[in-house]
Amino acid sequence: MVAAKRTSKLPSLALNPNAEVVLGKRYFLKDFDGKPLEDARGLFWRVASAVASEEGKYGESPYTADELAREFYTVMTNWKFLPNSPTLMNAGTDLGQLSACFVLPVGDSIEEIFDAVKHAAMIHKSGGGTGFSFSRLRPKDSRVGSTGGVASGPLSFLRIFNTATEQIKQGGTRRGANMGILRVDHPDILDFIKAKEREGEFNNFNLSVGLTEEFMKAVEKDEEYPLLMPGSGEEKSRLKAREVFELLVQKAWESGDPGIVFLDRINRDNPTPDQGDMESTNPCGEQPLLPYEACNLGSINLSAFFKPGTANAPEDGIDWEELRRVVHLAVRFLDNVIDASRFPLDRIAETVHTNRKIGLGVMGWADLLYLLKIPYDSQAALNLAEKVMGFIREEGRVGSQILAKERGPFPAYPTSIFAQKGLGPYRNATVTTIAPTGTLSIIAGCSSGIEPLFALCFTRNVMDGEKLVEVNPYFEQALKDASCHSPKLMESVAAKGSIASFEYLPEDIRKVFVTAMDIEPVWHLRMQAAFQLYTDNAVSKTVNLPADATQDEIRRIYWMAYELGCKGVTVYRDGCKSAQVLSTGEGSREAEESADSASHVRARPDVVYGFTQKVATGHGLMYVTINEVDGHPFEVFATIGKSGRSTTAKAEAIGRLISLALRSGIEVEQIVKQIKGIGGEVPVFQRGKHGQVQSIPDGIAWVLENRYLKSKNPEYVVNGLGAQHCPECDEILIFQEGCHICPSCAFTKCG
Repeated sequence: MVAAKRTSKLPSLALNPNAEVVLGKRYFLKDFDGKPLEDARGLFWRVASAVASEEGKYGESPYTADELAREFYTVMTNWKFLPNSPTLMNAGTDLGQLSACFVLPVGDSIEEIFDAVKHAAMIHKSGGGTGFSFSRLRPKDSRVGSTGGVASGPLSFLRIFNTATEQIKQGGTRRGANMGILRVDHPDILDFIKAKEREGEFNNFNLSVGLTEEFMKAVEKDEEYPLLMPGSGEEKSRLKAREVFELLVQKAWESGDPGIVFLDRINRDNPTPDQGDMESTNPCGEQPLLPYEACNLGSINLSAFFKPGTANAPEDGIDWEELRRVVHLAVRFLDNVIDASRFPLDRIAETVHTNRKIGLGVMGWADLLYLLKIPYDSQAALNLAEKVMGFIREEGRVGSQILAKERGPFPAYPTSIFAQKGLGPYRNATVTTIAPTGTLSIIAGCSSGIEPLFALCFTRNVMDGEKLVEVNPYFEQALKDASCHSPKLMESVAAKGSIASFEYLPEDIRKVFVTAMDIEPVWHLRMQAAFQLYTDNAVSKTVNLPADATQDEIRRIYWMAYELGCKGVTVYRDGCKSAQVLSTGEGSREAEESADSASHVRARPDVVYGFTQKVATGHGLMYVTINEVDGHPFEVFATIGKSGRSTTAKAEAIGRLISLALRSGIEVEQIVKQIKGIGGEVPVFQRGKHGQVQSIPDGIAWVLENRYLKSKNPEYVVNGLGAQHCPECDEILIFQEGCHICPSCAFTKCG
């Protein structure tokens, strides 16, 4: 906080409009009334000075703390490098928890299970996400020796973790996110694979099946494989490997869940095998970790290293010397973050300081390809991906060796694979990770991670009824250079999101400016594999598939991921959930037309849970009961005491009609708009600050609005028959890097 007072001497900062919104909403320190205590310069100086202040612990450093703070500030505000969100939010504050990724063990006892729940709550509160393996838990219906009872199995406890997460809001800015993994040889694996058959189940978890090479070989040979009892390793039963693999493919086709991770491959790259196996990853899958381990991440904006001018080869368009300098600086930054961070558990702090893992990744990859005029779906792009990531890992390790000379290697180095192979010494057990950068890329004004753009142009709602067409700047400049730009064309692109079908545009523009849904799924996977080749940890990437993709295509993607050396894979078929994610104006219109013409009403489950709210009306006290399914309102009952049959009938009729609307996929917001403010003959005032209730429908609207529209706990606003919207700005959400995110305000349920 003190450091922020020195920002008057810092150069002014150029922020894109989206970054201003995101920083103001999610990152600035605020007072108790929610008013910002800093601006963008203050934020970045707070972070830079807090992280650089750790430099004083090491006498061999070539920097003073103040010199390094200015270097850190400059590299961040030039949008060349940004650390993960918890560092931006918490560095220089009393909270001081700066890591994004944690893995906690889940042992096979009630005490260990609920310790994990408690520890996860502490991590979510401090701004981190958690990964768990439930593979140690005995299967359902197993005998519990200590009590003589019967075990309920991993899924029952997964439900408890999910519910606990629902109640916690991370640091006031980020909702808790989780990864749940179960080994493919666990006896409850079939139930786990089918866990998300009902939409909304386990909504705070990404789920992945941990595949083994033994299983994959059994799939290839069409053989059975054993299901093993946790702990003893005793064979309980056998399954046909291909049938299990086909079920995985089917469920991924239906909903995108579960994903898959290759456990043997992850552990072959475990730099400290003497400390145990890595059995889980962070929520989006890019960071395998040991139990009680955490990792802090950061990303380099590759588009900031484009070197204008005539290039004889693609690599000539990259400023390699500046990239080398920034990589070394970023490694120093991330290593300092380890020292600056206050971890939620002593056990985590001990493990982190033993291995000192960092994860330096990239963003702006699609933008760099646009600048270099290289199609994403080309061999040239794959070759450049390997060259760029190979360079970053090589220089990252050089930077880690420099720090080892100044500060000493990570304490577990003598028993690590590096010491065994005569490599290093290194300061950090891992250096590179490719993480999701949805929010960071909005701040930096670049494309996200290594993903292609989801749309070249889209329409943003900026005010009541006012729309603004937002265009990728490199695409817009290419059109101007080709004398093709026009407002009418921009409207057409905004309606489609893509120019693949615009045959009147120059072919070279159509080949270079491709979007996620233009690209054949195999190219998504090949790009992931190209970056994985030089990534110590793993790669966050979504293989996007069109709505008409077949299960055969998903099967091919899964097998290619295994053959090409990926550590896991996430697929998402457009429209695979009933709440379809759309990205363009044309798609939105189709969804609206579909919703208008649809007559599907969701069936009522046998058991539902809800709440009852008392509301004072001019006809007496009204009791509004709202039952929920998967956290969303499903049905409404309104009763009024001794008010007479006519009034009772009206209340019942209104409740029935609202219930029908909710079960038909109509959003709460639309219902409230229709019934809020309807006048009655006997308006009354609610106690406190609730204002006037004018009628029975107005009272019901008040209950719905206060419960679902004014909550500070963001949830998806879902139209069950159409698009999935952001709860904060109403823009349509997209699915990339393993999570639904808002391209406008950076809302994400994955933290």
